[in-house]
Amino acid sequence: MCGRYVATRSPQDLAGLFHVSRWNPEQLLAPSWNVAPTDDVWAVLERPDRGTGEVARQLRALRWGLVPSWAKSVDVGAKMINARMETVHEKPAYRRAFAKRRCLLPADGFYEWQAVPVEGRAKPRKQPYFISPEDGQPMAMAGLYEFWRDPDVADDDPAAWWTTCTIITTEATDAAGRVHPRMPLAIAPAHYDAWLDPTHQDPEELRALLTTPADGHLNARAVSPAVNDVRNNGPHLLEDAPDGDRRDPGG
Repeated sequence: MCGRYVATRSPQDLAGLFHVSRWNPEQLLAPSWNVAPTDDVWAVLERPDRGTGEVARQLRALRWGLVPSWAKSVDVGAKMINARMETVHEKPAYRRAFAKRRCLLPADGFYEWQAVPVEGRAKPRKQPYFISPEDGQPMAMAGLYEFWRDPDVADDDPAAWWTTCTIITTEATDAAGRVHPRMPLAIAPAHYDAWLDPTHQDPEELRALLTTPADGHLNARAVSPAVNDVRNNGPHLLEDAPDGDRRDPGG
């Protein structure tokens, strides 16, 4: 799974990297070295303009944890932060979004945890690893988004509508697979247009666009256990783990 990640680039940088034509400069998100479920995150998506019908590439802040349109409460989103690639096109919670509402979720990298036995303790220690492209380039994690209407809020209140998202995951390989069995999928730059196009709805063609981040060229290194607490944030979370806590993810 992908339950925590790092996203530190500014909206100005993201707009350039992903060729965004529309975003609200008043909408700001602070850089985060510990993005957690239910946080607001940057997403790149394409939507038609309500007035002209012209499709525009946008940068929007969405809530991480997809809430299906038919859900009774926004709280279900906390359990729907990931969608499995193997079933995303057929699961009721995701299939409509997979067909029409796909997005890119920019990230510097993501965290996974490895259980490390501790002598004299019944429970193993969870050692976090930061997994990121070897070349330092941003990842465009494959995501879906959905709209949810809060029935308890008046129609004319902007707070009536929530826009939420999820990350598509697959069986992990390479460096990530040595730490955790699942990992996020990504979209290569050459396929951004096809993935974001809301008129492109062939399930098999869309699934073929999903790739391993950085084409599998990933680096995994043990980092500070401070990331285990979602309340902690800052670049210090990416510092190498103390010597005594380091462990080769290969075992």
